[in-house]
Amino acid sequence: MTPYYIESFRNIKKGIAILIDPEKCDNGEKLFALLDKASFAHVDYVFVGGSTVSRNEFQQTISAIRSHSSLPLIIFPGSFHQISDQADALLFLSLISGRNPDYLIGHHISAAHELWKMNIEVLPTGYILIDGGTKSSVAYVSQTTPIPGDSLSIIRNTAIAGKLLGMQLLYLDAGSGAKDRVSEKCIESISDLGLPIIVGGGVRQIKEIDALHKSGASVVVIGNKLEEDVDFLLDIRSYKGELDIEKSRF
Repeated sequence: MTPYYIESFRNIKKGIAILIDPEKCDNGEKLFALLDKASFAHVDYVFVGGSTVSRNEFQQTISAIRSHSSLPLIIFPGSFHQISDQADALLFLSLISGRNPDYLIGHHISAAHELWKMNIEVLPTGYILIDGGTKSSVAYVSQTTPIPGDSLSIIRNTAIAGKLLGMQLLYLDAGSGAKDRVSEKCIESISDLGLPIIVGGGVRQIKEIDALHKSGASVVVIGNKLEEDVDFLLDIRSYKGELDIEKSRF
């Protein structure tokens, strides 16, 4: 398959993704309203996945999203069964900040045979957990310790290792419901490595999205904030509109 989404992440400027957790999703009117507002806001990607989602929950949500929205649908898997050929691409996450072999390679092997037969773009992604000030579900489930946010040399060396291993994307995540988001210094410490950087966890304000973009993030992921206030997408619409104005000046 032609690496369309690899190129999309490489070329996007100031991208925004929304994250949908099937465990918290009604697969009905509430989900469809979220997707409609996301489209109106010019969101770039829809990420789907969760740390403890069952296969059935996952497949139902993927089908519901695909039936209603044409936004690019990217799987953000929490385990090997969170795969579907109804999605456009899958972040093939290797948890390189941890030392649990299941999340470095184990789940990948379990999914490999089924995934190989699917018509879906697979995106090798170095997944780095950053301490967000709370015990995140992904840290608990994976039994790994996040890297302290101020340990910039460890973050950088981990990212470099990911690149040398052949990762095409880097994903820095403070975890769902994080008290502290990933800092601009974290992003700046790896922005020269030439890989697209995805950032998620604890982002609640437009000024934070803007700061992360300016520090080198390719895509900022919004999750819990939309569960609390779906109308935050209206603010994102205004932000994306301002970006369009900036582009027109050049």
